[in-house]
Amino acid sequence: MKLTIVDYGVGNFRNVQKAFQAIGAEAEITDSVAAVANAQALVLPGVGAFGDAIDNLRARHLEQPLLDGVRAGKPMLGICVGLQLLFEESEEMGRHRGLGLLPGQVIRFPESSLPVPHMGWNQIEPERAHPLLKHIDPGDFAYFAHSYHAEPANPADILARTDYGLRYPSMVGRDNVCAIQFHPEKSQQVGLQILRNFVSFAEQC
Repeated sequence: MKLTIVDYGVGNFRNVQKAFQAIGAEAEITDSVAAVANAQALVLPGVGAFGDAIDNLRARHLEQPLLDGVRAGKPMLGICVGLQLLFEESEEMGRHRGLGLLPGQVIRFPESSLPVPHMGWNQIEPERAHPLLKHIDPGDFAYFAHSYHAEPANPADILARTDYGLRYPSMVGRDNVCAIQFHPEKSQQVGLQILRNFVSFAEQC
């Protein structure tokens, strides 16, 4: 299966592509509306602010083919800001409407003794069984870099949590859509295993 990494100008697309290539998966980077519309499986990375990310996605006319693909049952993986974009709304630097594929919002970490952004290695604690978590053990470490986190309206959409002053959702999924808050391309063997798991998941969708 060929993976399509959606390039909307805000993300580390090449590093994600190299991580997929490291596990033997074919992945193309594209900002073509036609290519996204014809994709077999979609990958939506992202870094930076939610508002810039969703604005860029819409400016390049990539929102509708993404939504159409997901609604048609195509598998999709969101990464970092790509996870956050799946939700209905973000409060980052104002109010911004997301893709609305999952109910809920994106909010800032509360004030505490912990620094924000949450940056560095932290643990993944699975909440329920999912193909994305195959061979991932409770307490496995991944690499994070973010100031905001998802707050799903439906607890059934939470696949795993991470503790950073509160136990927030670090992996989410429903039907053919799944997403991770951490960076798999920086998470060594754990990250590569999750990418392998997504490829297997996509082949079965």
